Amino acid sequence: MSKDYYKILGVNKAASQDEIKAAFRRLAHQHHPDKKGGNEEKFKEANEAFQVLSDAQKRQQYDQFGSTFEQAQAGGGGFDGFSGSSGGGAQGFDINDLGDMFSGFGDIFGGGGRGRGGRGGRRTKKGADIQVDVEIDLKEAAFGVEKTIRLYKNGACDVCAGAGVEPGSKTVKCKDCGGRGHITQVQRTVFGSFQTEAECPTCDGVGEKPEKICRHCSGRGIIKKHDEFTVKIPAGIDDNEAIHLSGRGEAGPKGGYPGDLYLRIHVRPDARFKRDGFDLHIKNNVSFSQAALGAEVDIETLDGKIKIVIPEGVQSGQMIRLKGKGITNLRSSGRGDLYVEVTVVTPIRLSRKQKELLKDLGL
Repeated sequence: MSKDYYKILGVNKAASQDEIKAAFRRLAHQHHPDKKGGNEEKFKEANEAFQVLSDAQKRQQYDQFGSTFEQAQAGGGGFDGFSGSSGGGAQGFDINDLGDMFSGFGDIFGGGGRGRGGRGGRRTKKGADIQVDVEIDLKEAAFGVEKTIRLYKNGACDVCAGAGVEPGSKTVKCKDCGGRGHITQVQRTVFGSFQTEAECPTCDGVGEKPEKICRHCSGRGIIKKHDEFTVKIPAGIDDNEAIHLSGRGEAGPKGGYPGDLYLRIHVRPDARFKRDGFDLHIKNNVSFSQAALGAEVDIETLDGKIKIVIPEGVQSGQMIRLKGKGITNLRSSGRGDLYVEVTVVTPIRLSRKQKELLKDLGL
């Protein structure tokens, strides 16, 4: 069932980003699981809504497709991840994926909160998102196609499986932060002293350190590597639409969550056809006699050439509709239509006899 993210946050569809952020702050303070009386399920639900509505691109896709926009990922992630998405809301979301929103609110949530995922519930960093441009032709857009994606990106270290720990060694609690992942800093100003929380620079906010760092990746848990996989581009996708593949971005350091991959689709123009949604338009020239007497002519379609009947007496500019010969409908079954615009070509070089015949016919 599609979720109403606006209703979850208690805002209307015209809400500004400031209103959305304020609504989420209020719900997060109310339901945060580290706070007494908090409700983890409601907190997760509010965070899921915020992750979508606070992102301009995701919000636009959600408004168009609903909360299923990111889960079209059948068989290795095609448009079923469209965001297009690129059901069930923001894929890969985590209840602690709050970015910098709660920096400085550690005391409110009982000592800095739990951070995002990671070993022992400590904070780990998410890998970077990647955007890749993919070019396809009109026929591929109409019927769908599989494309091989090749990336050179940060991936999990093969030796330590992304942990940054030398095989055979183990992790120990960070002495500088006591395993909390963050340290307390006191700033003195003319208005008094202020206490803030900051990420521990020794363990990068993880709360643990390896006894021996992995020599293969120097303890980062990530190395540059090639990644190759196949993505199904859905039938009916349009130019400049995007497909969201959760977890296909760069690996996060020290076992952090991977980022996401966004495929931006570019459909090459086709000189024969003009696209209008899921319909196609094509122009076809007929002679003066074919227009007057009717004729059977060949027409280009995405399925190949077919013969159609030009009715006698057809006028220039008249449309002939070929049902089901257009683009596959992205969100429902069936295909659009192909509209053939007839252009009557008037002869410009006539012999004297031809002119006399036309005069005799009153044409």
